[in-house]
Amino acid sequence: MSIIKVIIPAYNEADSIAHVIQDIPDLVNEIIVVSNNSSDDTEKNAKQAGATVLTETNKGYGYACLKGMDYISKQEEKPDIVVFLDGDYSDYPEQLTELIAPILEDNIDFVVGSRVKRLRESGSMTVPQEFGNWLATSLMRLFFKSTFTDLGPFRAIKYNKLLNLNMIDKTYGWTVEMQLKVLKQNLSYCEIPVKYRNRIGVSKVSGTIKGAIFAGIKILYWIFKYSFKK
Repeated sequence: MSIIKVIIPAYNEADSIAHVIQDIPDLVNEIIVVSNNSSDDTEKNAKQAGATVLTETNKGYGYACLKGMDYISKQEEKPDIVVFLDGDYSDYPEQLTELIAPILEDNIDFVVGSRVKRLRESGSMTVPQEFGNWLATSLMRLFFKSTFTDLGPFRAIKYNKLLNLNMIDKTYGWTVEMQLKVLKQNLSYCEIPVKYRNRIGVSKVSGTIKGAIFAGIKILYWIFKYSFKK
């Protein structure tokens, strides 16, 4: 039986985090919520819902993900698969079984949940999000012959492959860095279509002009960095 752990970065997701945790399938061995300097009841609600709760005071999506990875690295029993999932309830956590199926059944290294239009709730992705996804995946297709169609946050990867990626981005570039390194290291990957709904609360990235701009800059930085790297 594979050991599966879930890392959920969360910044002020008190209203949604318990819903996310409760909908994660029972086959998961541990749910790790990393509170990214939350000032509300995110940590309390996550603990009450049964998650392991860590605190990362440095704000940034990548900081939170790296905190979760550092915690796992210190455990005696390492997972076979790590799943990353947002804490805003925009994804459908129950689809985790579909997300990890290619890893378990076909020995794929990395799987992204692609938020295809036909399965998205109206308004669940902003125009900057849609444009950013289109631009990033188009450039990855151009430079790396990638077949990625999305930078979706709902993703699963073999733990040993995740370690080999040597992830370093601390903020908005985390997702694209991971996908670029998967391409550069010639890991096997695929996408599965996932449902997507309007999140609970306001997005800290796409919901603000500053967040959207900085996310776009980070995405382009990583793509061009790897495009010209030997």
